[in-house]
Amino acid sequence: MAKAASRPVIVWFRDDLRLSDHPALHEAAASGAPLICIYVLDEHSPQLRPPEARPFGAASRWWLAQSLRALDNNLAERGAALTLRRGPTAEIIAELARQTDAAAVHWIEIEIAPYRAVADDLAEALSVAGIPHHRHGSDLLAAPAAIRTKEGRGLRVFTPFWRRVLSLGDPPKPQPAPAKLRGVRDLPSDDLASWQLEPTKPDWAGGLRDSWVAGEDAAREKLSAFLESLPGYTPGRDRPDRDATSFLSPYLRFGEITPRQVWYAARFAAAERPAIAADVDKFLSEVGWREFCRHLLADHPDMAARNLQPAFDDFPWVSDDDALKAWQRGSTGYPIVDAGMRQLWHSGVMHNRVRMVAASFLVKHLLIDWRLGEAWFWDTLVDADPGSNPGNWQWVAGCGADAAPYFRVFNPVLQGEKFDPAGDYVRRWVPELAALPNKFIHQPWSATPVELAAAGVALGDNYPEPIVDHKAGRQRALAAYAKLRQR
Repeated sequence: MAKAASRPVIVWFRDDLRLSDHPALHEAAASGAPLICIYVLDEHSPQLRPPEARPFGAASRWWLAQSLRALDNNLAERGAALTLRRGPTAEIIAELARQTDAAAVHWIEIEIAPYRAVADDLAEALSVAGIPHHRHGSDLLAAPAAIRTKEGRGLRVFTPFWRRVLSLGDPPKPQPAPAKLRGVRDLPSDDLASWQLEPTKPDWAGGLRDSWVAGEDAAREKLSAFLESLPGYTPGRDRPDRDATSFLSPYLRFGEITPRQVWYAARFAAAERPAIAADVDKFLSEVGWREFCRHLLADHPDMAARNLQPAFDDFPWVSDDDALKAWQRGSTGYPIVDAGMRQLWHSGVMHNRVRMVAASFLVKHLLIDWRLGEAWFWDTLVDADPGSNPGNWQWVAGCGADAAPYFRVFNPVLQGEKFDPAGDYVRRWVPELAALPNKFIHQPWSATPVELAAAGVALGDNYPEPIVDHKAGRQRALAAYAKLRQR
């Protein structure tokens, strides 16, 4: 038996790939014990396999690889290392604890049902082995148990939910990263490349590499740069032709930065510059939507598969593979939709306003089941969050919590003209339309043949005709929703 002072302590990393504001790492490091920092790629535990949970999408797998490298580098700078293992979490960590005579295991709780179930299995295995374990508070601003109705249910409307969160006051202050760590080195560890998280044949991730740098340091830089440019966020956040949003979503998704860190940085910025206080409040409410969706997920673990409003179970969705593929490829003939879908494929994200327009187009103009769109986003978004992704899709489809009313059918032409008035966003992502005058950029079919030819646009050749007429698509959607209401 090793002496108590030399027995290692294990820190289990999951969707918390950072060193700062990490209570599990902080407490483990404070013990003075040598640390074993481990990440487990778990595709084997039954709780993390379909239908209970979904594996990472392709874009998220790419991001995960970059984030794990960044975490390993940050640990190495402080004297520790990241151990990689693949397999069922409870078995791997419990066995590692026994082999190394670990004094304890620490981890941060994640308020997602399959994640909690895996953590429960690990806790039981450690208890059987007589190894202490410590579960630390979640990354959310407020735990789901703290925001309940009198009947004990979660709130399903955002505004009262956010008021309740704000009424709780400031969250716990973030902790700085430990300056030094005592690491246990030379433990057997998987080669990250062997996990095949990154595409090779073909390597389609060039746009992701051009667009992003993953990791905690990059997240902190993004937040700082965003807060410096914050004035005008409230009107600017709806403009895809401007870089007015924070670009923090993938960093929040993988826990490279926490809502608490964002909260305090934003509040500090508002205290220093009172003129931006309203923009800060609006920005934090957008962070609040992420919280709201995570709380919904805690109550509805099957949110990606089942309508939150059961009345929509009978909705007459249309099966149209050709239309679905045209939407996925950014070939619908509606420039703002196509620009968004191409931005998604290239960069792994899409501007939030355009996400709503593109999603609305799929489920309302094309009457294609929202779950097919959600699955495509899950695979192609680097910020594919198990709460926000299905929550937002259900909101657009009208079948979710606090959902958009069924009769709200975004007009893609008007949305483009309002939020991309000079066509800069469309010209960036749909370059075949770049030479069109502004008045035609969002509705190229309205130009004359001479005007199209002058711009080098041949509808049906180098850019598609609209795959559905807006008015006809809207009327079809409203008719379908009206029948649903009658039922």
